Amino acid sequence: MNLTIRRAKQSDASAIVAGNQSMAMETEDKQLEAAVLEPGVSRLLADASLGRYWIAEVDEQYAGQIMVTLEWSDWRNGHFWWIQSVYIARQFRRQGVFTALYEKVRSEARNADAVGLRLYVERENTGAIATYETLGMSEPGYKMMEVTF
Repeated sequence: MNLTIRRAKQSDASAIVAGNQSMAMETEDKQLEAAVLEPGVSRLLADASLGRYWIAEVDEQYAGQIMVTLEWSDWRNGHFWWIQSVYIARQFRRQGVFTALYEKVRSEARNADAVGLRLYVERENTGAIATYETLGMSEPGYKMMEVTF
């Protein structure tokens, strides 16, 4: 298996959109609106201040994706990198694709003097939680609250 990780380009938008739609359906049984999602992905790809995507390819075929956004921490005088929009295509799961994406993001974050990595995970997604724990992540004890508009 020839696995490569690279920064996403605008030409990856359709694969990322499809990955996001699949991830939302699998994890939350939620259909994402293409009319909102497509320009949202394209906007991020065009403006790195909003975040970054990396693409995993196996033998030059899309295998998965990971997105990062930044959160400033005044307590730590640095950025947390939030991992979001993770999706690994079914045929590439349990083959090290997520670990490679995660390690790439971790390396990039360290090189950028980030203060840590964070992510959201559905409480019922025990497989993902086990994977994240294996990679050294732990639950910090916070409960997330939100209001959407």
